[in-house]
Amino acid sequence: MHNRRGLHVLVAFAAVASMVFAGLLGTPARASTPETDALYNSAQRHFTEGDSEAGRADLRALLARDPADAEALSLQVIWSDYAGDLPARNDAMGRLRAVNPGMAAGTDGVLGAIGAGVATLPNPLPALVGPQTGIVVFGYGLLPDGTPRPELVDRLQAAWLQAIASPFSPIVVSGNNPSNGITEAEAMRNWLVGRGIPAQRIHLENRAGSTFQNALYSAQILRDLGVFSVVAVTSPNHIRRAVTDLYIAGIRVIGATTSLDQLVSQLPPPSRPAQYNIYLDATRTFQLPVSR
Repeated sequence: MHNRRGLHVLVAFAAVASMVFAGLLGTPARASTPETDALYNSAQRHFTEGDSEAGRADLRALLARDPADAEALSLQVIWSDYAGDLPARNDAMGRLRAVNPGMAAGTDGVLGAIGAGVATLPNPLPALVGPQTGIVVFGYGLLPDGTPRPELVDRLQAAWLQAIASPFSPIVVSGNNPSNGITEAEAMRNWLVGRGIPAQRIHLENRAGSTFQNALYSAQILRDLGVFSVVAVTSPNHIRRAVTDLYIAGIRVIGATTSLDQLVSQLPPPSRPAQYNIYLDATRTFQLPVSR
């Protein structure tokens, strides 16, 4: 990693992690009103549905009524960055710094994490890391009988190679979405144990139903283990979202191991439309409320 980029990512990590650890996220900065809440909720619905311009328009209307709404300002910064509207992004960031410096630092960290995620190259080769770095395997839907689908098997094969290359690293397998009474995490553990990975190395995260929840809940398990860096393992077309979300969840990502399937098509940087779900996930991982 280039030194300047590495420094920027570390600063972004520190800014977001400080807010996560301090418990500052998800707490409204000030009292809201039914009118501003309705605009906020409408904006978030538009973002979820893929219409960022309509969402930003709702935020502008909200901020005309309440210029000090920190959550709306944070969303406006992030989605203006996605739109490439630098004047709007910088204006919202300046206002956010005046209203809530802590949330402004965290929001700036979110943008740094997105940049790091987008710049990530999927790598089929395992990273060489020690016991202070964990391995997080992102889940995928199971077959009706509770066994892994082919795409999840691809992820598990990459995870197995990473586990062999880093024999002392704790492993977190993440995912709920049960099938036949078996969660994704349980199916992943069973697959890895069946191929020689010691069960005591594997920690189940079996609550998550989405990528950002994979990151948030796995990050908590790693912190409880005293681990603050990670190798992310998932599919090539999913690795950039996973890396972004882990950074925002407060865990430094030092490796991005993927399967070979569709690897070549995922090597070029993603187009702006292809980054949409990275930005959407980032707002969720940062714990900006979806509704209020």
